[in-house]
Amino acid sequence: MVGGPSPQSSGYNAVSRMKPATETRIRVRYAETDQMGVVYYANYLVWMEVGRVELCRACGFNYRDMEQDEGVLLAVAESNCRYSSPARYDDEVIIKTWIEEAGSRMVKFAYEMRLARDHRKLATGFTRHIFLTRDLRPTRLPRNYFTMFGIEGRQPAAPISTGTVHTACPTP
Repeated sequence: MVGGPSPQSSGYNAVSRMKPATETRIRVRYAETDQMGVVYYANYLVWMEVGRVELCRACGFNYRDMEQDEGVLLAVAESNCRYSSPARYDDEVIIKTWIEEAGSRMVKFAYEMRLARDHRKLATGFTRHIFLTRDLRPTRLPRNYFTMFGIEGRQPAAPISTGTVHTACPTP
């Protein structure tokens, strides 16, 4: 990755296998709309979290268990959302979520939100997360989660981007 972050600073120091995309459906609630009758922009970030939690379940683990059993937290270090078209009250939205990049110290989830009825793109985005201990210090993802995040082994090169082509989750 020319011009990208160094492997030492990025936290992407392992090979990331292609991961599946999950699709989660939600219905826009009235409380999620603004005075103009469209979904308030910050709700897209909430929907990204919904998609991320469902992706973790599909890959064989519950994020809550990782916090409780391993003491590893997944803190948002960066978020981005690009809005393309508005959603309105009672619209059904499909949230497509996948792991874009993963390493032992950081993970980047990507998202695409579309209207269910006509597949019109509403927004795309990503969140980058760092693994932390309970006392909020950076840590490494425990090895027993590597397969679930699609991490196969060490590589001293730049971050690996898996793009948007996805395969099935490995069985944990």
